Amino acid sequence: TQEIRPLKVLILNLMPKKIETETQFLRLLSNSPLQVDVELLRIDDRPSKNTPTEHLDTFYRQFETIKNRNFDGLIITGAPLGLVQFEDVLYWEHLQTIMAWAKAHVTSTLYVCWAAQAGLKLLYDLPKRTRKEKLSGVYHHEIHDPHHPVLRGFDDTFLAPHSRYADFSPEFLNEHTDLDILATSDIAGVYLASTKDKRNVFVTGHPEYDAMTLHNEYIRDLGEGMEPAIPINYYPNNNPDNKPIASWRSHGHLLFSNWLNYCVYQQTPYDLEHFSEDKFTRDEN
Repeated sequence: TQEIRPLKVLILNLMPKKIETETQFLRLLSNSPLQVDVELLRIDDRPSKNTPTEHLDTFYRQFETIKNRNFDGLIITGAPLGLVQFEDVLYWEHLQTIMAWAKAHVTSTLYVCWAAQAGLKLLYDLPKRTRKEKLSGVYHHEIHDPHHPVLRGFDDTFLAPHSRYADFSPEFLNEHTDLDILATSDIAGVYLASTKDKRNVFVTGHPEYDAMTLHNEYIRDLGEGMEPAIPINYYPNNNPDNKPIASWRSHGHLLFSNWLNYCVYQQTPYDLEHFSEDKFTRDEN
């Protein structure tokens, strides 16, 4: 018989609407035969404009309370900071501390959207590259290595939503990193990449988004006078009056299922107290 224990996964939620975001990620994590115990982490103790303090105090932990523990997986969400320089982000130094901590305490980290850019800065010292206009919509992607564990069961092409200013050029990442580039879009650039040891997985889009999330962002930006472009390939007939159709849901579930199985479960020690970064270093040699 095989001994199995629940996987310990930590979510560092950087999005403004924390309840909406945590629900989206929990939905993806729960669609797996693996039992997952999730804990929520906040970046600091400043009040949130969009989330009740009672909710944060009840369900979210501070880094100081978990920094001496080990986790099987860590998810760092996106954040609406695409036009802000890293050094101008209020919590940049603390985020760097958490990312560095993960190297010695977490089996595999999943960086989503803005967090992917932040993770590439920390791991490879890559400069921030920004598009002139926001990338918003649902884009076609091609996979590059169907045998890679993260891509098991993927179709040759798939759809995924993006909402970002960050520019993830395949040529740039190939030139400046040793990442496995797993999926790209002719328009959106790199969507999915991983370090060789699968301990760092980067997703530049938003597979967790609900059907209406891009719409709500579009309406928000309109209300702020930003004159946003209509999200591409999202509304039927490209008409915002039409209800959007979620065309990326199955891919999102498969991506998270594969990450949990191949990057987390199959690599993590049964006894988390025995987690050792040295194990992965030895495995590479």
